[in-house]
Amino acid sequence: MGRRNQRGHHGSHRTGQTLAAPRALGIDIGRVLIEPADSAADTSFISGTDHDAMQTPQSPGAFETIAALVEAFEGRVWLVSKCGPRIQARSRRWLAYHHFFERTGMPHHQLRFCRKRRDKAPICAELGLEAFIDDRPDVLAPMEGVVPWRYLFGPQKPGRPPAAVIPVLDWSEVAEHLLPLAGEQARVTAEGRPGVALSVG
Repeated sequence: MGRRNQRGHHGSHRTGQTLAAPRALGIDIGRVLIEPADSAADTSFISGTDHDAMQTPQSPGAFETIAALVEAFEGRVWLVSKCGPRIQARSRRWLAYHHFFERTGMPHHQLRFCRKRRDKAPICAELGLEAFIDDRPDVLAPMEGVVPWRYLFGPQKPGRPPAAVIPVLDWSEVAEHLLPLAGEQARVTAEGRPGVALSVG
């Protein structure tokens, strides 16, 4: 079972709030798709050599879960990352080196970069992304009112996450929460039913 927050529920949406199941998903790259380098045993994607960067592994279960999400969302899954030109080029090489697009089924063109964290919110609005996974609260906070389903990925420093953000520790928790929602969206499309009623927080 997935991790719960201190009140015993997923996320912090208001009790009884009804949200439509998301139709499209955005995913950060660094420390979400690519495993963070938090110990001396890890290679460094950012500051190491290109060779070292290519050896940095995926976060455990990322490719498998993303492949399932790409199928569930009928291809409406994007990578959206904040970085400068050097890391953009390195990220593209890493994705190619690990055969990311071939292994997940995500279309190659569904990759966007920006230079500032706050720029991710307008990209989400442009692409119609209704769910987003990121490891930084300061990325997810500006998405309030733009992205209904916001997921804070990975271990976090003590403190309260932004309002209506759902903590997910790892990719198994992402799968637990998002795959049923993607299935709900498919049923809504087929049956014309309303959105998903949440009973959390």
